[in-house]
Amino acid sequence: MLAGGGIRGGQVYGSSDRYAEHPRDKPITPAHVTKTVYHAMGIDDLTAVDLSGRPYSLLDEGEVLRDLF
Repeated sequence: MLAGGGIRGGQVYGSSDRYAEHPRDKPITPAHVTKTVYHAMGIDDLTAVDLSGRPYSLLDEGEVLRDLF
C-alpha cells in the first residue's frame, strides 16, 4: 500500500491468480517499490561515485511504477 507523494488513491495495481499465490499480471519486486518511493520523493538519480571517482548505480534493478501517478 502506497499513499502520498503524488500517487493517486483508490487504485489496484495488477492482479493475482485465483489462489492469490502468484501475480497474474504486472509482477513487481522490492526494487520496483524502492524506485517508485524514491521517484515520489523527487530522487530520480540513483548514481553514486566510489572513492576512485567511478560512478555506479545504487539500484540497478526495477523500474518506477509510473501507472500509480
